[in-house]
Amino acid sequence: MDVFLNVLLAIHVLVAAGIIGLVLLQHGKGADMGAAFGSGSSGSLFGATGSANFLSRTTGVLATVFFITSIGLTWLASHHRAGDSVGVMKNAPEAVVAPASNDAKKDAAGAADSGKGGAATGTGTEGAKPGDVPK
Repeated sequence: MDVFLNVLLAIHVLVAAGIIGLVLLQHGKGADMGAAFGSGSSGSLFGATGSANFLSRTTGVLATVFFITSIGLTWLASHHRAGDSVGVMKNAPEAVVAPASNDAKKDAAGAADSGKGGAATGTGTEGAKPGDVPK
């Protein structure tokens, strides 16, 4: 299934590049604008309109292929099984929390006992239980 998806994606990108190239190669109707205002002879306001040439027909065919590959890619992406998904976080290592060192525990306990700071001194929450409401 992944091979088919990759092949369809490659075709899609090549067709998109082909459409861009063909559109840039085509002669626009606005280029004959000067002929409509007296500098030449033309049958209509925006230049002579004739049958479609090779470039315009090829652009139409490539546009059709582009739409078909777009629908195919959409269908393949929506029917892709979740178990087959390989995300960027699949092989990420688990987060490891390092335990506090004994020195840090002693420093925190010493600061709380001596009254020189720490979270437990001077906050007014000494002896409070988790369900108590502050006054």
